[in-house]
Amino acid sequence: MTTSLQDGQSAAGRAAARDSPLAAQVCGAAQGRGDARDLAPAPWLHARALLPPPDATRGCAADRRKKKDLDVLEMPSIPNPFPELCCSPFTSVLSAGLFPKANSRKKQVIKVYSEDETSRALEVPSDITARDVCQLLILKNHYIDDHSWTLFEHLPHVGLERTIEDHELVIEVLSNWGMEEENKLYFRKNYAKYEFFKNPMYFFPEHMVSFATETNGEISPTQILQMFLSSSTYPEIHGFLHSKEQGKKSWKKIYFLLRRSGLYFSTKGTSKEPRHLQFFSEFGNSDIYVSLAGKKKHGAPTNYGFCFKPNKAGGPRDLKMLCAEEEQSRMCWVTAIRLLKYGMQLYQNYMHPYQGRSGYSSQSISPMRSISENSLVAMDFSGQKTRVIENPTEALSVAVEEGLAWRKKGCLRLGSHGSPTASSQSSATNMAIHRSQPWFHHKISREEAQRLIIQQGLVDGVFLVRDSQSNPKTFVLSMSHGQKIKHFQIIPVEDDGEMFHTLDDGHTRFTDLIQLVEFYQLNKGVLPCKLKHYCARIAL
Repeated sequence: MTTSLQDGQSAAGRAAARDSPLAAQVCGAAQGRGDARDLAPAPWLHARALLPPPDATRGCAADRRKKKDLDVLEMPSIPNPFPELCCSPFTSVLSAGLFPKANSRKKQVIKVYSEDETSRALEVPSDITARDVCQLLILKNHYIDDHSWTLFEHLPHVGLERTIEDHELVIEVLSNWGMEEENKLYFRKNYAKYEFFKNPMYFFPEHMVSFATETNGEISPTQILQMFLSSSTYPEIHGFLHSKEQGKKSWKKIYFLLRRSGLYFSTKGTSKEPRHLQFFSEFGNSDIYVSLAGKKKHGAPTNYGFCFKPNKAGGPRDLKMLCAEEEQSRMCWVTAIRLLKYGMQLYQNYMHPYQGRSGYSSQSISPMRSISENSLVAMDFSGQKTRVIENPTEALSVAVEEGLAWRKKGCLRLGSHGSPTASSQSSATNMAIHRSQPWFHHKISREEAQRLIIQQGLVDGVFLVRDSQSNPKTFVLSMSHGQKIKHFQIIPVEDDGEMFHTLDDGHTRFTDLIQLVEFYQLNKGVLPCKLKHYCARIAL
């Protein structure tokens, strides 16, 4: 009886194995152990095996059902037109393959502000870069793309701001914000973002740069820049900085040294010996920020502060505050840290600004050319047909003659019908025509003008025109040159009942401010350089 029961169990196991691969694995495992009792069938299987044979009625009904099943099996098979819908009896009826694949690029709504505090909401994918967001806003607002548009991360509660690099993912930046923080994304121009690639001599002064290994001969600023981008050698940035002591309000002046491994400070004067150097901060898991109101919020000794902030959300206690003596020193430290942290990625962003990771890359967006000094050509309009002056000597002589023509007293703008406007009309119109220009800022202070220029980059030729606070009848031209901001007073001059504007005590006169700005955009004149980029308050 025991033998027949085990044989019956084996037969049942073989039948189940034909119906289910899973059952075959179970039975195979039991046979491998040589003990069928370890995986005994369910109690109802034992009961069914020990029951007496059914009566004749039940047997006839069973035979009829079996014959019917055999008739069905003998029918010719019809090919299944949808084999992918077939599924195993042990799998779910609704297979995962029947559902569309979930889109890995989830979308999220971000809010971007402009300088005049207007904002715009954008629905962007999760892998969108800062450059892609700028490109999207440029297209939506019909701006000219000159590669200076930048996305900024603004932290108002601690008075900090930083440039979000073009390759950084915007959603990752937002994920580091705390729930209670009122941080913002700002969209504006930053002409100094990659200026160190064009004019490295302004960013790396000789007294702040040394080298870890001895070098033969003098090292040019371009070679210093190449060392930052290489992995073998690197220059050391060194100098005194004011450091805020951890957990205190006091500041201490210490000698710092920047290397590829991080920022160090010396515990003994200007000594660079390893036993005197102490680690201050690394920049792999932290970002470099510029302080906007260091004196007011943190009691800094100067207005040229910057700090290291961890990537993850943290309080003011986690900030490592530093302060430089001047803007050029702060710019040198910040630029060197950016180069050491990102290296060749910054150079790729500069050389290939349209290589993005999301859908707003160069494949879908064609570059727009900006109206700059390099896109201007000399033209001759004296004949019946205009022509391009290709000879540089001829172009220079024409420019000199044109400059002399500006000095004539009767240099008046033509009216709408091509005739000179009357002096009574021009005096009233020319005094207000400049108010609609993007470079004119009505009644802002000297400090506010400096802040706007610093925000948009201390690049030669960045300028704005504003009302003078000391003399209500005059104007001031504020511009950047040599990483310093200079102010020039525009004085009104009256001659024969007509009003003119001048920067050089009346030698060169202009009927309005638009004429003055246009002239100095093409001619250096008494200014240290030409006017190139104007500061404007854009609206989104």
